[in-house]
Amino acid sequence: MSAARLDILIIAVACSGSVAVVGLLIARYSRFWSVRAALFAVALVGVLSVLAGVIVTSEAMFISGHDLSVVLSVSLTAGIVALGVALVLARQVIRDVEAVRATARALSSPRRGADRPLPRTSELAEIDEELDLAGRRLAEARRREQALEASRRELVAWVSHDLRTPLAGLRAMAEALEDGVAGDPARYHGQIRREVDRLSRLVDDLFELSRIQSGALTLTLQQVDLGELVSDVVAGSQAMAEAGRVRLGAQAQPARVTADAGGLGRALTNLVVNAIRHTPADGSVQIGCAPDGAEIVLIVSDGCGGLSDEALERMFEPGWRENAARTPEPDGGAGLGLAIARGIVEAHEGRICVQNMRGGCRIEVRLPRAQPAGTEPEVAVGA
Repeated sequence: MSAARLDILIIAVACSGSVAVVGLLIARYSRFWSVRAALFAVALVGVLSVLAGVIVTSEAMFISGHDLSVVLSVSLTAGIVALGVALVLARQVIRDVEAVRATARALSSPRRGADRPLPRTSELAEIDEELDLAGRRLAEARRREQALEASRRELVAWVSHDLRTPLAGLRAMAEALEDGVAGDPARYHGQIRREVDRLSRLVDDLFELSRIQSGALTLTLQQVDLGELVSDVVAGSQAMAEAGRVRLGAQAQPARVTADAGGLGRALTNLVVNAIRHTPADGSVQIGCAPDGAEIVLIVSDGCGGLSDEALERMFEPGWRENAARTPEPDGGAGLGLAIARGIVEAHEGRICVQNMRGGCRIEVRLPRAQPAGTEPEVAVGA
């Protein structure tokens, strides 16, 4: 490369670089630029850098005045055209930015349909898609929160009803005993004791449900033989089944799971007791247990006659009962047993579901199979 050409390149770099440095300094110390202004500044600095390099190097080459005017005319025309094209292209970027801004603003309002403008710039299109996905997640979270809040309000109303009724009866019986107008004091005392026992069960269920929902449930994991667990639950529920003239049977194959024996026993007991309560006299409740691949399946089937679609969807919600009158049963709870059972099963990383079958319904509990002996020590974990 000749010395003259090297000098011209140095001059071009110095002139173009000077304009570029000025543009960088302006951009660095300017705040709150709009996208439109930033894009215009980028195009303008690029065009002015080229013009400065061409004009200064043309003068340094000592070309004729005519040729210099031609170079200047061509450079200015090309710069104006380049600046115009840059501004036209920048309009698309600005439209993309406006589309992303609209998507961000829509996060707090119902989502728009498929007619919303989509950015063409790949990076902005990705941001828009992420914002749209975040909006859908927020909407779903709001729906879940509203449903949960409605469920909580229902639970408070239902539990208040279930507390008010026995308390009113207790007050009336206590006043009758105090006034000496109770015809059979022994019967009154027995009824008071039964109502207190029912209230104690209700308070226990509420406490257990609060532990489950707050994540404070503690499980002591160990190897549990589900066959033995089913036998214990059947033995404990036999008296209730006989009182209701319900046949209670079990067919449990040998199966082991890693679980909290007390918690899982309570969940299964709640399912069996619920099945017995809703099975008419001379009906049957069957409990099954069998391996199914990597899972163990517990099945409780009853003769309740089948459930409505609403019951199938809501029966594991806290406090829900299909009977809108909410008439307490003599030995009934507040409708928390199935919600507690679901919470315990999910704390064991299991699943619970219900479906109708001929003459009744069938509840399935699926639990992971136990690890080989010696690989799962007894530990305490929070649900």
